[in-house]
Amino acid sequence: MRVKWFLLLVGLFLPVIADARPGGPTVPVPQSTAAAPDLALRDLSGNEQSLSLYRGRIVVLNFWATWCKPCREEMPVFIALQSRYGAQGVQVIAASTDTPDKQAEVVKFAKKYKLNFPVWVGASTVEMQRFELGSALPVTAIIDRDGSIAGRIIGVVDAGSLQQRIDWLLSDRKAPAPPLTTKAAAGHKHEGEAGHDHHEGEEEHEHGAVSIEGASTVPS
Repeated sequence: MRVKWFLLLVGLFLPVIADARPGGPTVPVPQSTAAAPDLALRDLSGNEQSLSLYRGRIVVLNFWATWCKPCREEMPVFIALQSRYGAQGVQVIAASTDTPDKQAEVVKFAKKYKLNFPVWVGASTVEMQRFELGSALPVTAIIDRDGSIAGRIIGVVDAGSLQQRIDWLLSDRKAPAPPLTTKAAAGHKHEGEAGHDHHEGEEEHEHGAVSIEGASTVPS
């Protein structure tokens, strides 16, 4: 009788032991699953545009303004990024926070710097905060093909770390996500970091961001 019970217990536990061996079922590495909010603005031709139209692509959404010096300094990074990764399904979008009376300046800026990606106008701190990006410029959100936020950058982007994150998003994503870093803007003295909620798998920095006080205030 004891032998029979022993054999029964062995039979029950064998499947568990088998699944625990190398090559058995694996648990996916957790990634950020926070769904990005939709963003509806207008392009430079006055046409309505929506972030949801880019589902299926990796979107690098940058909030900026023509009066923001650090924003101007990081634009070449986004131009190079679009040139390098555009054919692989990566789309940079620049959402301007300039006031409506400055739209001509936005158009002039886009032509001067030969921006090779969509420029949208009408953004404000309301939209920035919906993406949990704070109120200072520049800030950037990275959105994966499924429409989930895969990274936030508060401050001037570092080209190398941004490219590494994009490469990771284009891969099978089995390896841990590489960290996102920022760099200090040229001629800008950083006075410290503002507090932000931390999200798993995301790095948030304030290096090089323009203060929201005085003339640097982003319209809400």
